[in-house]
Amino acid sequence: MGMNIAIDGPAGAGKSTIAKRIAKKLGYIYVDTGAMYRAMALFLLREKIKPSETEKIDVKCQEADISIGYENGEQIVYLNGENVNGLIRTEEVGNMASASSPNPNVRRKLVELQQKLASDQDVVMDGRDIGTCVLPKAQVKVYLTADSRVRAERRYRELEERGVDCNLGEIEKDIIERDHQDMTREISPLRQAEDAVLIDSSHMTIEEAAEAVISLL
Repeated sequence: MGMNIAIDGPAGAGKSTIAKRIAKKLGYIYVDTGAMYRAMALFLLREKIKPSETEKIDVKCQEADISIGYENGEQIVYLNGENVNGLIRTEEVGNMASASSPNPNVRRKLVELQQKLASDQDVVMDGRDIGTCVLPKAQVKVYLTADSRVRAERRYRELEERGVDCNLGEIEKDIIERDHQDMTREISPLRQAEDAVLIDSSHMTIEEAAEAVISLL
């Protein structure tokens, strides 16, 4: 088994940014689980399956082989051996990913592929249930959180920089609602694994939070 770092936590806590920073520093593979769900969505679209065709999704998703690697320092998502980086960021794929990701069979298949990746490589993986469900035997488990106001302010600044008109109060309200949904969903709800270390990044820089995780190694 490779060295596995599992990072869970609510939306806006900086999980992906910090996980990527850690992977780069340590030379590990950052497993972008969201990109894997998008690759599955692309596969289903190529098979001419509609988001509403649950039974077809159940069967067809078993035929997809999805993995992640690096070429010249860039993360590559492979679908049945093909580099699909340039094909998985379209709106059509995003909509299919939203429709297919709650499917238990899709989820089971991708968890299996993620576990296979982690058994062969040193990986950093982030999400809502990595330490509890996907990598329960990870050597390092972190529950990364931040105050809802801080997370809203980060999102607000991000949107402002992109020229998007937004309201800080509304963003915080959405974040609190999203937390509730993630924590109460039926399949793999967001919770801190018993053996995970709690890190509150409210008053930390990205660098400080990354170092706090690395120090656990």
